[in-house]
Amino acid sequence: FLFRINQTQATMIGSVLLAPSTKANYDLMYYLKGAAAGGICCSITHAALTPVDVVKTRIQIDTVKYNRGLIGGFKQVVAEEGAMALTTGLGATAAGYFVQGWFKFGGVEFFKINAVQAMGEEKAWANKTPIYLGSAAAAETIADVFLCPLEAVRIRSVADPEFCDGLADGFTKMLKAEGVGGFYAGLGPILAKQVPYTMAKFAVQGSAAEAIYNSMGKSPSDLSSGQNIGVSLASGVVAGVAAAIISHPADTLLSKINKVGAGGDGPLFQRLGNIAKEVGFVNLCTVGLIPRCVMIGTLTAGQFGIFDTVMNSLGASKFHFNNPNA
Repeated sequence: FLFRINQTQATMIGSVLLAPSTKANYDLMYYLKGAAAGGICCSITHAALTPVDVVKTRIQIDTVKYNRGLIGGFKQVVAEEGAMALTTGLGATAAGYFVQGWFKFGGVEFFKINAVQAMGEEKAWANKTPIYLGSAAAAETIADVFLCPLEAVRIRSVADPEFCDGLADGFTKMLKAEGVGGFYAGLGPILAKQVPYTMAKFAVQGSAAEAIYNSMGKSPSDLSSGQNIGVSLASGVVAGVAAAIISHPADTLLSKINKVGAGGDGPLFQRLGNIAKEVGFVNLCTVGLIPRCVMIGTLTAGQFGIFDTVMNSLGASKFHFNNPNA
């Protein structure tokens, strides 16, 4: 009986999301579709790149042991712990980034479209980059509040493979050992990492996509959905590499702050300062950067491609800035 109810509810939700949206109708259903597409694209891409993230995190946490680069790190982890070690934190990654993607992509669409409606098309066209930056910053800040506990469990399980047997076990152990505050020990670094990353990601992707369309002498409405997805993939690679470079120092701090005892005792920012002094500015900016550029470039391209594909399958026409004078 309960199964039939859940099955009926799932069918109703699916039917609602699959209802087509008109281009000009940016209503609640459009934002829900954008949020769902964002959750799906972030969950799939981050989960698929879990092995790369495992090696990257190990390199950042223990540079003495893992000093053979990305390929060497893969071989070292597999040799010492087996191939399954590369999937450490998979559950937390998939769940955490679905939640984050829901609020991030859905939030960017919400803030972006409402800014355009408030400013008018002409003024919005002249201020595309500030709108991208502001929308991304607001959406990412909200998303990170929900992501942070899951990311804390993921990083702890990658740093210490014996820590837990899955996401639920990791939550229970962290809660007992450190309380609720333990889940948010990395909130400062995650905001410092994710907010600039997301701002660069959406602003650069928007500018790169516009440059590609201009070079073709076309607008998104002139191209097929497949061609538009191709533009999203190409611009996503550019955006991902730029965003990875900008956010890498904070990413390194985040990886280290979730390691037990990292930075000594004291308040969060004191611990972060201790870690930064110990690691050094150059190492914060460069250690693990190449694997992260590979990971984030691939991941970002995949996210924008999947996002557009899911939006199309849900019958939603993705919002694009329009030049009112064209």
